Amino acid sequence: MNTFSDSAVTALALIAGADPLLWSIVGRSLAVSACACLLACGIGLPLGAWLGVARFAGRGAVLTVLNTTLALPSVVVGLVVYLLLSRSGPLGFLGWLFSFKAMVLAQAMLVLPVATALTRQAVEDVDAVAGEQLRSLGAGPWLRSLLLAWDERYALLTVVIASFGRAISEVGAVMIVGGNIDGFTRVMTTAIALETTKGDLPLALALGIVLLGVVLALNAVIALVRRWRIGRDDRPQALEGAPV
Repeated sequence: MNTFSDSAVTALALIAGADPLLWSIVGRSLAVSACACLLACGIGLPLGAWLGVARFAGRGAVLTVLNTTLALPSVVVGLVVYLLLSRSGPLGFLGWLFSFKAMVLAQAMLVLPVATALTRQAVEDVDAVAGEQLRSLGAGPWLRSLLLAWDERYALLTVVIASFGRAISEVGAVMIVGGNIDGFTRVMTTAIALETTKGDLPLALALGIVLLGVVLALNAVIALVRRWRIGRDDRPQALEGAPV
């Protein structure tokens, strides 16, 4: 198997034949990323919504740090989590290093800035339009953030999907804290890297095809949500001009 065509044919056969090793890695990847996304979005969405409406001293510095963390390399996040969970680290007593939980924690830390920053921007944009009315009615920052987040719930759905895409496509952090252990902590991205170095190109290519399919499906869902939202927002205007 030293040609692209031979590897591609074998890779498609592995996918179509429901190869147990292939799909166990895919299932583990989806599970890790889903848990990390839920954890990160559970914290990031409320925090981002609050940052979108709150005004306090040092807010500009906080947003600068937040935006900087968006470009934080995944290997740096993995290193930080590794040091926290190592035997001599402050969280070493948990015994999570080289486990499913460690990978979830690493991916959640990587995705948290994404969920927070995107939510903050979405809520701040709508606050510029509707925030004054809510303030005149006596709504405080937390209430305004909740109301505006609900109003932008479809935009926040795309934030959740984008966060999941960021989680499932990263490799550095989970490789450092998970150890890439066969049958336990090996996920799609780490398996692709390992199988490529071993020369098992069909399995690596099969995993790459599945990963690309997952990312493509996520982007398709985001596009559909945005299109549905635009159509929903335009519907009242269309009805206003309709003949009675």
